Amino acid sequence: MTFKLATWNINSVRLREPIVLKLLAQESPDILCLQECKSPVEKIPLDGFRSLGYQHIVARGQKGYNGVAILSKLPLKDVGGVDYAALGHARHVAAQLENGVTIHNFYVPAGGDKPDRDINEKFGQKLDYLTEMRDAFHVDKPEKSILVGDLNIAPREDDVWNHKSLLKIVSHTPVEVDHLGAAQDAGGWVDITRQDIPQGQLYSWWSYRARDWDAADKGRRLDHIWATDDISNSGHSSHILRDARGWEKPSDHAPVFATFDL
Repeated sequence: MTFKLATWNINSVRLREPIVLKLLAQESPDILCLQECKSPVEKIPLDGFRSLGYQHIVARGQKGYNGVAILSKLPLKDVGGVDYAALGHARHVAAQLENGVTIHNFYVPAGGDKPDRDINEKFGQKLDYLTEMRDAFHVDKPEKSILVGDLNIAPREDDVWNHKSLLKIVSHTPVEVDHLGAAQDAGGWVDITRQDIPQGQLYSWWSYRARDWDAADKGRRLDHIWATDDISNSGHSSHILRDARGWEKPSDHAPVFATFDL
Protein backbone atom coordinates (compact mmCIF):
# COMPACT_ATOMS: atom_id res chain seq x y z
CA MET A 1 0.00 0.00 0.00
CA THR A 2 1.28 3.43 -0.98
CA PHE A 3 -0.33 6.52 0.51
CA LYS A 4 0.41 10.23 0.61
CA LEU A 5 -0.08 11.90 3.96
CA ALA A 6 -0.27 15.58 4.87
CA THR A 7 -0.40 17.45 8.17
CA TRP A 8 -1.63 21.03 8.52
CA ASN A 9 -2.48 23.35 11.38
CA ILE A 10 -5.49 24.93 9.75
CA ASN A 11 -6.35 27.52 12.45
CA SER A 12 -10.14 26.96 12.20
CA VAL A 13 -11.42 24.32 9.83
CA ARG A 14 -14.75 26.09 9.36
CA LEU A 15 -13.23 29.49 8.62
CA ARG A 16 -10.68 27.98 6.26
CA GLU A 17 -12.80 25.27 4.65
CA PRO A 18 -12.18 26.78 1.17
CA ILE A 19 -8.42 26.31 1.37
CA VAL A 20 -8.77 22.82 2.82
CA LEU A 21 -10.90 21.95 -0.20
CA LYS A 22 -8.30 23.59 -2.45
CA LEU A 23 -5.54 21.49 -0.93
CA LEU A 24 -7.53 18.28 -1.23
CA ALA A 25 -8.40 18.98 -4.87
CA GLN A 26 -4.93 20.17 -5.85
CA GLU A 27 -2.68 17.76 -3.94
CA SER A 28 -5.04 14.83 -3.34
CA PRO A 29 -3.37 13.36 -0.26
CA ASP A 30 -4.84 10.04 0.81
CA ILE A 31 -4.81 11.23 4.42
CA LEU A 32 -4.94 14.78 5.80
CA CYS A 33 -4.31 15.42 9.49
CA LEU A 34 -5.55 18.78 10.75
CA GLN A 35 -4.78 20.60 13.98
CA GLU A 36 -6.33 23.61 15.69
CA CYS A 37 -9.69 22.84 14.08
CA LYS A 38 -11.49 25.05 16.62
CA SER A 39 -14.73 23.14 16.15
CA PRO A 40 -16.83 20.49 17.83
CA VAL A 41 -16.63 17.32 15.76
CA GLU A 42 -20.28 17.52 14.75
CA LYS A 43 -19.74 20.97 13.22
CA ILE A 44 -16.72 20.12 11.07
CA PRO A 45 -17.87 20.80 7.46
CA LEU A 46 -17.64 17.24 6.15
CA ASP A 47 -19.90 17.42 3.08
CA GLY A 48 -17.33 19.16 0.91
CA PHE A 49 -14.56 16.84 2.04
CA ARG A 50 -16.71 13.80 1.33
CA SER A 51 -17.50 15.10 -2.15
CA LEU A 52 -13.77 14.87 -2.89
CA GLY A 53 -13.53 11.29 -1.66
CA TYR A 54 -12.69 11.78 2.01
CA GLN A 55 -15.35 9.50 3.44
CA HIS A 56 -13.56 8.66 6.68
CA ILE A 57 -12.89 10.92 9.66
CA VAL A 58 -11.54 10.38 13.15
CA ALA A 59 -11.52 13.50 15.30
CA ARG A 60 -11.60 15.13 18.70
CA GLY A 61 -13.04 18.61 18.90
CA GLN A 62 -13.78 21.58 21.11
CA LYS A 63 -15.67 24.80 20.60
CA GLY A 64 -13.43 27.67 19.63
CA TYR A 65 -9.97 26.20 20.24
CA ASN A 66 -7.73 23.13 19.90
CA GLY A 67 -9.18 20.17 18.00
CA VAL A 68 -7.56 17.49 15.81
CA ALA A 69 -8.97 15.56 12.87
CA ILE A 70 -7.85 12.89 10.42
CA LEU A 71 -9.58 12.95 7.03
CA SER A 72 -8.97 9.94 4.83
CA LYS A 73 -9.84 8.31 1.55
CA LEU A 74 -8.77 5.04 3.18
CA PRO A 75 -10.83 3.26 5.84
CA LEU A 76 -9.86 4.23 9.39
CA LYS A 77 -10.55 2.82 12.82
CA ASP A 78 -10.65 5.17 15.79
CA VAL A 79 -8.13 3.86 18.32
CA GLY A 80 -8.44 6.62 20.88
CA GLY A 81 -7.08 9.90 22.06
CA VAL A 82 -5.02 10.76 25.14
CA ASP A 83 -5.43 13.87 27.29
CA TYR A 84 -1.75 14.32 28.04
CA ALA A 85 -1.02 16.49 31.10
CA ALA A 86 -4.76 16.32 31.96
CA LEU A 87 -5.44 19.68 30.35
CA GLY A 88 -8.91 18.75 29.15
CA HIS A 89 -7.91 19.76 25.62
CA ALA A 90 -8.62 18.01 22.32
CA ARG A 91 -4.97 17.71 21.28
CA HIS A 92 -4.48 14.08 20.27
CA VAL A 93 -6.30 11.47 18.25
CA ALA A 94 -5.15 8.15 16.80
CA ALA A 95 -6.50 6.06 13.95
CA GLN A 96 -5.48 2.74 12.42
CA LEU A 97 -5.43 1.87 8.74
CA GLU A 98 -6.47 -1.55 7.46
CA ASN A 99 -2.80 -2.50 7.00
CA GLY A 100 -2.24 -2.05 10.74
CA VAL A 101 -0.42 1.28 10.60
CA THR A 102 -1.44 3.62 13.41
CA ILE A 103 -1.46 7.38 12.80
CA HIS A 104 -1.13 9.73 15.76
CA ASN A 105 -2.21 13.32 15.20
CA PHE A 106 -0.87 15.78 17.81
CA TYR A 107 -1.33 19.44 18.61
CA VAL A 108 1.24 20.19 21.32
CA PRO A 109 0.51 23.33 23.40
CA ALA A 110 2.19 26.46 22.08
CA GLY A 111 3.50 27.43 25.51
CA GLY A 112 2.69 31.12 25.76
CA ASP A 113 5.19 33.96 25.44
CA LYS A 114 7.69 33.53 28.28
CA PRO A 115 9.91 30.42 28.47
CA ASP A 116 9.67 30.19 32.25
CA ARG A 117 7.17 27.88 33.93
CA ASP A 118 7.39 29.87 37.19
CA ILE A 119 5.78 32.92 35.61
CA ASN A 120 4.01 31.33 32.65
CA GLU A 121 1.63 28.47 33.37
CA LYS A 122 1.26 27.66 29.67
CA PHE A 123 4.96 26.98 29.30
CA GLY A 124 4.82 24.53 32.18
CA GLN A 125 1.83 22.82 30.58
CA LYS A 126 3.78 22.42 27.35
CA LEU A 127 6.74 20.81 29.11
CA ASP A 128 4.43 18.54 31.11
CA TYR A 129 2.62 17.51 27.92
CA LEU A 130 5.91 16.52 26.28
CA THR A 131 7.04 14.69 29.41
CA GLU A 132 3.86 12.61 29.46
CA MET A 133 4.30 11.83 25.77
CA ARG A 134 7.82 10.61 26.57
CA ASP A 135 6.64 8.50 29.48
CA ALA A 136 3.82 6.96 27.46
CA PHE A 137 6.24 5.97 24.68
CA HIS A 138 8.57 4.41 27.25
CA VAL A 139 5.78 2.31 28.74
CA ASP A 140 4.24 1.26 25.43
CA LYS A 141 6.83 1.67 22.71
CA PRO A 142 5.02 2.34 19.43
CA GLU A 143 5.45 0.07 16.44
CA LYS A 144 4.32 0.44 12.83
CA SER A 145 3.21 3.97 13.61
CA ILE A 146 3.32 7.48 12.16
CA LEU A 147 3.20 10.60 14.33
CA VAL A 148 2.29 13.92 12.77
CA GLY A 149 1.16 17.33 13.82
CA ASP A 150 1.92 20.79 15.05
CA LEU A 151 4.45 19.99 17.74
CA ASN A 152 5.11 23.70 18.27
CA ILE A 153 8.87 23.21 18.47
CA ALA A 154 11.52 23.83 15.82
CA PRO A 155 14.27 21.51 17.06
CA ARG A 156 17.22 22.11 14.73
CA GLU A 157 19.29 25.23 14.11
CA ASP A 158 18.23 25.17 10.45
CA ASP A 159 14.56 24.79 11.43
CA VAL A 160 14.45 28.52 12.28
CA TRP A 161 15.43 31.67 10.44
CA ASN A 162 18.00 32.67 13.07
CA HIS A 163 19.14 30.17 15.69
CA LYS A 164 20.87 32.62 18.02
CA SER A 165 18.01 35.13 17.91
CA LEU A 166 15.45 32.49 18.85
CA LEU A 167 17.24 30.66 21.64
CA LYS A 168 15.13 32.51 24.21
CA ILE A 169 11.94 32.48 22.14
CA VAL A 170 9.27 29.89 22.90
CA SER A 171 9.37 27.09 20.29
CA HIS A 172 13.17 27.00 20.00
CA THR A 173 14.49 27.17 23.57
CA PRO A 174 16.94 24.44 24.60
CA VAL A 175 14.58 23.08 27.28
CA GLU A 176 11.78 22.59 24.74
CA VAL A 177 14.11 21.00 22.21
CA ASP A 178 15.39 18.64 24.92
CA HIS A 179 11.86 17.66 25.94
CA LEU A 180 10.84 16.99 22.34
CA GLY A 181 14.01 15.00 21.74
CA ALA A 182 13.34 12.86 24.81
CA ALA A 183 9.83 12.06 23.55
CA GLN A 184 11.19 11.26 20.11
CA ASP A 185 13.90 8.99 21.50
CA ALA A 186 11.49 7.20 23.83
CA GLY A 187 9.31 6.18 20.92
CA GLY A 188 12.12 5.43 18.50
CA TRP A 189 10.64 8.02 16.16
CA VAL A 190 12.45 9.03 12.98
CA ASP A 191 11.96 12.54 11.59
CA ILE A 192 10.86 11.67 8.06
CA THR A 193 11.08 15.23 6.75
CA ARG A 194 14.71 15.55 7.77
CA GLN A 195 15.46 12.01 6.66
CA ASP A 196 14.45 13.14 3.18
CA ILE A 197 15.76 16.72 3.39
CA PRO A 198 18.76 16.46 5.72
CA GLN A 199 20.29 19.89 5.05
CA GLY A 200 19.15 23.47 4.69
CA GLN A 201 16.68 25.93 6.14
CA LEU A 202 13.17 24.49 6.27
CA TYR A 203 10.06 26.18 7.64
CA SER A 204 6.34 25.38 7.99
CA TRP A 205 5.17 28.47 9.92
CA TRP A 206 5.42 32.20 9.33
CA SER A 207 3.92 34.74 11.72
CA TYR A 208 0.85 36.76 10.81
CA ARG A 209 2.71 39.76 12.30
CA ALA A 210 5.05 40.06 9.34
CA ARG A 211 3.77 42.60 6.83
CA ASP A 212 5.27 40.53 4.00
CA TRP A 213 5.86 37.04 5.39
CA ASP A 214 7.36 35.77 2.14
CA ALA A 215 9.95 38.52 1.77
CA ALA A 216 10.87 38.51 5.46
CA ASP A 217 10.97 34.69 5.52
CA LYS A 218 11.34 34.53 9.29
CA GLY A 219 9.96 31.03 9.53
CA ARG A 220 10.11 28.04 11.85
CA ARG A 221 9.57 24.31 11.24
CA LEU A 222 6.90 23.59 13.84
CA ASP A 223 5.01 20.87 11.93
CA HIS A 224 6.41 17.37 11.75
CA ILE A 225 6.01 13.89 10.30
CA TRP A 226 7.71 11.09 12.22
CA ALA A 227 7.60 7.31 11.84
CA THR A 228 8.74 4.46 14.05
CA ASP A 229 12.09 3.01 13.06
CA ASP A 230 10.50 -0.25 11.88
CA ILE A 231 8.77 1.58 9.01
CA SER A 232 10.83 4.75 8.62
CA ASN A 233 12.59 3.47 5.50
CA SER A 234 9.21 3.38 3.75
CA GLY A 235 8.83 7.17 3.98
CA HIS A 236 9.85 9.40 1.09
CA SER A 237 8.91 12.39 -1.12
CA SER A 238 8.75 14.84 1.79
CA HIS A 239 7.97 18.47 1.07
CA ILE A 240 6.33 21.55 2.53
CA LEU A 241 3.74 23.37 0.41
CA ARG A 242 5.00 26.89 1.09
CA ASP A 243 2.60 28.39 -1.47
CA ALA A 244 -0.36 27.56 0.78
CA ARG A 245 0.82 30.18 3.27
CA GLY A 246 -0.03 32.75 0.61
CA TRP A 247 -3.51 31.49 -0.27
CA GLU A 248 -6.57 33.62 0.42
CA LYS A 249 -7.28 33.91 4.18
CA PRO A 250 -4.42 31.52 4.98
CA SER A 251 -3.40 29.67 8.07
CA ASP A 252 -0.03 30.81 9.40
CA HIS A 253 1.14 27.22 8.86
CA ALA A 254 1.85 25.42 5.58
CA PRO A 255 1.02 21.75 4.95
CA VAL A 256 3.79 19.16 5.30
CA PHE A 257 3.74 16.02 3.13
CA ALA A 258 5.30 12.58 3.00
CA THR A 259 4.54 9.40 1.08
CA PHE A 260 4.75 5.92 2.58
CA ASP A 261 5.05 2.52 0.89
CA LEU A 262 3.67 0.02 3.39
